[in-house]
Amino acid sequence: MRGSEGEGGRSDMDCIEIETTAEALERSMTFHFVKEIIGYVLYMNQQIPAVLQDLTLEFDSLQSERKSLELALSQEEMKASSRRKHNGRMRELKQGVRKLEKLMNSISNIQTAMQLVLNEIPDIQGVIIVLGSNPVRPRHVYEMCFSHGKVTMELTNDFTKSKAAEMLSRKAIRSLISKGAESMPYASPTKLFLLVKAPSSFNLPAHFLPKRDFRYSRKVVPCRLCVKCKIKDQDMDASQHSPQTATPNKSPDSTENDLIWFQCRHTIKGLPSPTPQTEE
Repeated sequence: MRGSEGEGGRSDMDCIEIETTAEALERSMTFHFVKEIIGYVLYMNQQIPAVLQDLTLEFDSLQSERKSLELALSQEEMKASSRRKHNGRMRELKQGVRKLEKLMNSISNIQTAMQLVLNEIPDIQGVIIVLGSNPVRPRHVYEMCFSHGKVTMELTNDFTKSKAAEMLSRKAIRSLISKGAESMPYASPTKLFLLVKAPSSFNLPAHFLPKRDFRYSRKVVPCRLCVKCKIKDQDMDASQHSPQTATPNKSPDSTENDLIWFQCRHTIKGLPSPTPQTEE
């Protein structure tokens, strides 16, 4: 991603290029890419106690067990000892759900907002993830740009994770780790903010607010990821005449000035880490 005044005023930063062999960067690939980067940022900066996939499974398991216990406790015929045991376990489950519920809901809200954006703008140009007390003075910034290649007309809003999406996400995480992007973790809870670059006409006020002049502190060095499709020249020529493809969401007169940053209303606040016990 080339730097600009809207991206902190930096034009000399190198990008980590992530290439996919897919002809087109479908909306599901973009969604899961952003989702995995969010999970990586939260975990590597100690904002969640486990990787996002494990945390999701744990939360779902707690909720499922709680529902089963509620059903069991609703039965009138139960020994007093069994009821005491179930009640004790129920208290533990409710405590575990309360601990994770706000975090998991906020993660779900951001994912839903991202899906809504991609439903309207499948060929989204850029995404920024900011970690810190506020977007203007962050601790960490991750910028992503997307080169969509041949934009296909997707008939459904299916966000199922494909093998191509999984491979692309894994490649990005490996690249981040190899570049040392996981450094400088901190244990105090903070917030994660999401911004997307979209046409100024984009209108989803329940989830995004326009931030036309968005800039963050120049003291922060961002980590930049550029996602590209590997497309042969003949494929590009054929796509211009194929009825199965659609041109990007731009008119002939559109320019980069039509694109501005929109900040997601939903944020993710990290969980406080347990106080480490000192060895005696």
